[in-house]
Amino acid sequence: MTISDAQLARAKNIRIEQVPLLRRSRGATNETLHGLPDAAIRRALRRLNHPDLPNARRLFRLEQERGDDGTVPAHAQGTALDRMRARLQSGEPPSAQTAGIPTGPTGEGLAGGPTPTAGMQLTQWEWLGPGNIGGRTRGIAIHPEDPLKIWAASAGGGVWHTRDGGGQWAPVDDFLGNLSCSCLTMDPSTPTTLYVGTGEGFSNSDALRGNGVFRTTDGVDWAPLTATQTADFRAVTRIAVSRTGEVVLAATTTGLFRCSDAERKTWTQVLDVPVGILLFDPTDDKRAVAGALDAGAAFVSSDGGQTWQTATHESKPWSGRVELAYAAKDPAIVYASVQMTSGRIWRSTDGGRSYHLRKTLDSSGHVADYLGDQGWYGNAVWAGDPTDENLVVLGGIDLWRSTDGGDHLTEISTWWHGRSVHADHHAIVSHPSYDGTDNRTVFFGNDGGVFKADDLARTGTEPQAPFVDGWTELDNNYGVTQFFSGAGSRLSGKIIGGAQDNGTLCFDPGTGTEGWQQIFGGDGGWCASDPDDPDVFYGEYVFLNIHRNTDGGTSDDTEGDRYISGQFWNNDIRDWDWKPLPFHIPDAKNNQALFIAPFALDPNNSDRLLAGGLSLWRTNNAKATNTAASGPSWQAVKPSAGSKISALAVAPGNSDLIWVGHVNGMLFRTVNGTAATPSWERVGVTGPSRLRPSRYCTCVTVDPQDLETAFVAFGGFEPDNLWVTHDGGARWTQLAQSLPDVPVRAVAIHPRRTELLYCGTEVGLFASEDRGVTWSPTNEGPANCSVDQLFWMDETLVSVTHGRGMFRIDLSTV
Repeated sequence: MTISDAQLARAKNIRIEQVPLLRRSRGATNETLHGLPDAAIRRALRRLNHPDLPNARRLFRLEQERGDDGTVPAHAQGTALDRMRARLQSGEPPSAQTAGIPTGPTGEGLAGGPTPTAGMQLTQWEWLGPGNIGGRTRGIAIHPEDPLKIWAASAGGGVWHTRDGGGQWAPVDDFLGNLSCSCLTMDPSTPTTLYVGTGEGFSNSDALRGNGVFRTTDGVDWAPLTATQTADFRAVTRIAVSRTGEVVLAATTTGLFRCSDAERKTWTQVLDVPVGILLFDPTDDKRAVAGALDAGAAFVSSDGGQTWQTATHESKPWSGRVELAYAAKDPAIVYASVQMTSGRIWRSTDGGRSYHLRKTLDSSGHVADYLGDQGWYGNAVWAGDPTDENLVVLGGIDLWRSTDGGDHLTEISTWWHGRSVHADHHAIVSHPSYDGTDNRTVFFGNDGGVFKADDLARTGTEPQAPFVDGWTELDNNYGVTQFFSGAGSRLSGKIIGGAQDNGTLCFDPGTGTEGWQQIFGGDGGWCASDPDDPDVFYGEYVFLNIHRNTDGGTSDDTEGDRYISGQFWNNDIRDWDWKPLPFHIPDAKNNQALFIAPFALDPNNSDRLLAGGLSLWRTNNAKATNTAASGPSWQAVKPSAGSKISALAVAPGNSDLIWVGHVNGMLFRTVNGTAATPSWERVGVTGPSRLRPSRYCTCVTVDPQDLETAFVAFGGFEPDNLWVTHDGGARWTQLAQSLPDVPVRAVAIHPRRTELLYCGTEVGLFASEDRGVTWSPTNEGPANCSVDQLFWMDETLVSVTHGRGMFRIDLSTV
């Protein structure tokens, strides 16, 4: 049944002009939107106010990695690890533990070599999961002779491996030199040889941390290809290996590179356009195709990738990212999924030299918006059926199938349904035995992890949405969730976390690692737990939109009425609206806050919440009844300093003592924070021992036994990212001499022994037994992964990682 815009608007009680916006932004049809629950429709409308969330996430992480000059040095993470490794080799061997944390003695945690056990199995550290909620996966490789062996490349958690077809996963190396993996390729001639590229380049902003290309020749031990640890390889988008294994091509944000020596020591740039996809012809090593990352062009080579020519195409000009796929039945046919506005399909019949426009129509006869509004981020195409060159699968926000070569498309997945496939697709890979008849199994990598269609022809064939039949989730301890923040209730033992593209999640210790559940959708941000009431948790959608859960994290948000920052669904205007002052945070309403903005529950008063945008906002009735016209009331208690707030802390035992850090490195302190108009002093800018960094302030931690002592951390790949004051900010001492030169994101002080410190960095967790004067020269867990936050549950330390979920360690006997 075809549903018109007017019919959909009436059915969902929304305005008719909202319908095409929803359809285009979510990459869906009216028929699919009609099946959405009303709450999901409202969440989709809420997202229209933030049309470029993947890029906003990327910019947010980038901001924390810039140095004082505003740049991120090439090979920054690898250089930092090299320096740490040199210190380790020239000094005394590390002790087995530092402040109760395993830190040696082997030092393999920094050496980048193989680890004998996976991070989740390390003694002392306990992995909490999520084991049932994956994370962004951009590469999948399957052993051709033993298809139960599968490798997956995650964006923040490294490479993972399963030996039972996805029944259970484990990381291949907790201390790979870089865990930001963007692509994964197997050598067709030697299946035990795999290449992984690091640093994601699918973004409109500068490339983030990357450390070149890594290789394994036995499927187990990985090592960097030294020649790729340069600025040219800071973001590797794709790798292709010829059938003989002789030639390797690498696509990066600076161009296309070729290598033909066995040791992979010499790489030659053969194309100077940023490239997002490249493929060898599956039958001829001389032929290859490549697609531009953002320039709206395709390229073809007939000499094994040594030279390239620009492909031609008919009809309208191309724009944006171009994704390509050879047809398995006939490699002369190449499909191009071109970003354009929301996706169009072209097909070549001459091996990629020229392309012709296909109709790209959905079931209603409209041009299918299959990529939605983010084809630069999620864009995948597959034509791997050896019996049918016209069978094409396309991935954007959802998955679509065509049986006539791209003229007509039908949806086969539904992003909003729990039994279907997660949104935002990046990789589509055939089972090695796929033959189009007896075996039609295909694997999919997306922002929710790894999924499988056991029979592609029968998957998603229901007459109407939701399309759930035939899909199998394979996130069985595939622990690559990217958390921004976390908090725990010592009363109930429950933990919540804000996860990238997976919402705010809740962990009940009684349910195990696979018992995490979503309690709020969208991107999850900062979190807090009421210390007096186990039923009250606070979370955040993007840009300081704070929400409150009052049922102990047991149910998902239904109507969006949990917002306490002031936003609510207004039935009168059939759209999101904001309450009058003082019942909303103006910085949240106007997006004048960080993508993931800090807020904090006063540890001395569970009714008081502080939230940082351009100004600092306070409510003294955080648990007030929430209605469409009232709720917690907010007041600005610190005026804008011209830079967004990035860190804040309220001193335990003294609510008047508050610290606030900013994106540009400014640091402020007040000693009358509960006053109607607190007075603020900027600290660290005068005197003989000043606070030098002028970059992103990531964290402020106040010593609970000495309130004049505070530790302040900064971003950037710089050598001075941790500082301490013992006199309320008058004088400062640098503490990062023995830490790697990477962003420091979190500092925790042992509740009982305050000389013991724990430091979360871009490359894992470090410990000190002398109040930060010296730090463990290496780390043996939980992983070489960004630790974005540390928090205590009594004397158990919880490590919140951006790529490996959460870990905890009991330090009560240290």
